[in-house]
Amino acid sequence: MLNTLFLLPVILYFVASALQISALVFKKDVLKKLALIVLAASVAIHTAYIVARGVAAGRVPMSNQFEFANAFAWGVAVLGLFFRLRYRDTMQWMVTLCAPIAFLIISYAAQQPREISELMPALRSSWFVLHIGSAVFSYAGFALAAGIGVRYLVIEKKAEEKTLKQMDRLAYKFIAFGFLMLTVVIISGMIWAEQAWSTFWSWDPKEVWALITWIVYAVYLHNYLRMKWRGGRMAWFAIIAFIAVMFTFVGVNKLMSGLHSYA
Repeated sequence: MLNTLFLLPVILYFVASALQISALVFKKDVLKKLALIVLAASVAIHTAYIVARGVAAGRVPMSNQFEFANAFAWGVAVLGLFFRLRYRDTMQWMVTLCAPIAFLIISYAAQQPREISELMPALRSSWFVLHIGSAVFSYAGFALAAGIGVRYLVIEKKAEEKTLKQMDRLAYKFIAFGFLMLTVVIISGMIWAEQAWSTFWSWDPKEVWALITWIVYAVYLHNYLRMKWRGGRMAWFAIIAFIAVMFTFVGVNKLMSGLHSYA
């Protein structure tokens, strides 16, 4: 039952992506509406899966690589759908970003072991939900900002200035949100680490790369706010910065061992 409930959003995110891309190619508004409906259904079913897995596990299901990747994909879809509904027709293109990104991330999750296991002793803490939940939405914000960066570069030469400014501003908002959430991740992680391992900072690979990612996005925000950088260079910055996020998420787990190897 759980496996079926998991596979449904995988399929639906793909269908929503295909419908939205087809709408752009054939310029059919009805396909855009169908894509939005399918995306909303995907989020609803995906939410139901997360709740069902949480009930089956007796905990918040975000403790290993599969569960975090699954929650990451859900976070991307939720943020994308929220902004699409919030700004209505002015952001129909948001489905073009969030549905494919959610599909790619959940496809990665599908390749990970899906067995439900007991929490490691170090994870049994009241800080767990805040720390991991903040990471989910932090990564989701950064992923959507990178997607906006790609779209910006693709349409830069033919789009109206108003559209480009909207995208530039929205990428900044996603990164500011992601940066705030990442700050919560690091601070809550430090407090949790002191309780679990009697040290606020152990230079664990995951901790180091989380800090590197935080610094990279701090540079982005500094350049955006103080240096007044805009446009293409910031689109490239958003894309390249996301590499640090993905290395923290996947690369550290695959290539380095440490206290966070289970994540």
